[in-house]
Amino acid sequence: MKKTSLWKDDAEASSYDSLQENWNVDVAIVGGGITGLTAGHLLAKAGKSVAVLEALQVGGGTTGFSTGNLYSIVGEQLQKVRSKFDTETMRAVVASRTAAIEQIENTVHEFAIACDFHRRPWRLISETQDDTSSLQKEYEACLDAGLEAYVDSAAPLPFTISAALRIENQAQFNPMQYAKALAAQARKAGCAIFEHTPVIRIQEGSPNILYTANGTVTAGKVIHATHSPKGVKVVHALLGPYREYAIAVKLNSGNYPEGIFWTILGTSHHSIRSYTSRSGENYLLVLGEPHKVGHKKDNEICFQNLETYIRARFDVKSVEYHWSAQNYKSADYLPYIGAINQKSGVYIATGFATDGLTYGTLAAMIISDLILGNENPWSKLYDPHRRNPLKSAGRFIKENVHVFMDYMKDMPYQAEAKRFSSIMPDEGKIVEIKGEKFAAYRDEAGELHQVSAVCTHMKCIVNWNEEEKSWDCPCHGSRFTVDGQVIEGPAIINLPKMEVNNQH
Repeated sequence: MKKTSLWKDDAEASSYDSLQENWNVDVAIVGGGITGLTAGHLLAKAGKSVAVLEALQVGGGTTGFSTGNLYSIVGEQLQKVRSKFDTETMRAVVASRTAAIEQIENTVHEFAIACDFHRRPWRLISETQDDTSSLQKEYEACLDAGLEAYVDSAAPLPFTISAALRIENQAQFNPMQYAKALAAQARKAGCAIFEHTPVIRIQEGSPNILYTANGTVTAGKVIHATHSPKGVKVVHALLGPYREYAIAVKLNSGNYPEGIFWTILGTSHHSIRSYTSRSGENYLLVLGEPHKVGHKKDNEICFQNLETYIRARFDVKSVEYHWSAQNYKSADYLPYIGAINQKSGVYIATGFATDGLTYGTLAAMIISDLILGNENPWSKLYDPHRRNPLKSAGRFIKENVHVFMDYMKDMPYQAEAKRFSSIMPDEGKIVEIKGEKFAAYRDEAGELHQVSAVCTHMKCIVNWNEEEKSWDCPCHGSRFTVDGQVIEGPAIINLPKMEVNNQH
């Protein structure tokens, strides 16, 4: 079994140089996923000088670990959007997301991108009668939103269901293949792309200056296309960081269902889809088991639960891949897209929840229009300063403060060990020595890796992620390697390496 996403394994590797000198551009984009690449392509085609700075490889962040599903509805459900706002807002959300899918489809056709793009039906499945009432409410919301929705008593699945809400003409693709091809087209349009170039400091002003290890980028405008904005921002108080898990399996039969299937069973929700690789191999993907970042140490149970779920419903031959991905939920079910600092020209695109491929494309469309001075029908809808979000998000903030305080009381400030000698091979623990907290991991060869346990973003204490061998912050979702390097999240600075007397 491979510990990577199926998408990354079924796409050509990219090869862009890292930044080695100083650049001066109109727009600097932090992040080379679907949001950053789409914005880079649109802005470069419009004549702007653009530089995309990617810490890993193109599509190597959340884009490469997503579902590959594109849909006009939202994971939080349209009925909740309507309840939080109104019917007009719900319809605008559907219209904007439909336009983003069309943007992707047009790009695929224009450049003949081989990314397995297909129009497919989306279904919301209730497995028992108890869950049908929620499905019926979503059906009514879909109709109010102007979607052609249907409720069926059956679905092309090998297990019994109670009802299925169906919407035709949604879509699926391989997001990594699309990202790689989009990057190539962006560069042809004049957009500079730099891989393995993490931004280590951003000086906002007129102009903005982005610092990397081997050069700076000076820019009139900056787009944070990193799923969560880099650095300390007010918006982080409105974001809930979550991780979700996925496995790709092979079936004994050749019956791989086509379409997007979201299943409901009580409080349990899963996403199921099929995929055929470039070599003709068929896979069934199932995603689910969400939890807040840094709040679950034994993550391996999440993969076990997914396997148990899918084996109970399909004739599974083998599990071929497993991976996980991060998402950030907003306070009011809508993402934050637009300028957070008009004076310095800094833009954010965050709070996509699990709908990032469509929202990421939409964010690039909106921000590109804002920078180019074009009217965009949805810019006000997703404006980060809309309707006093701090006031409207009271329930969300209260809930997260309670969860966070319980976590802080029970976990981070209670060290798990007082000596490094107590850490076994392939084990990570928080060790406290003379008032200092160390995040310590002993690898399988017995070598100890010790870094500060204090997150460099906002000083919370990190927690060990057993399955992914990383240090995860429970506050705002920053993640670090065992040697302290930033993996993802709002943190910019690595966890400092720490040394202590060998007697400990």
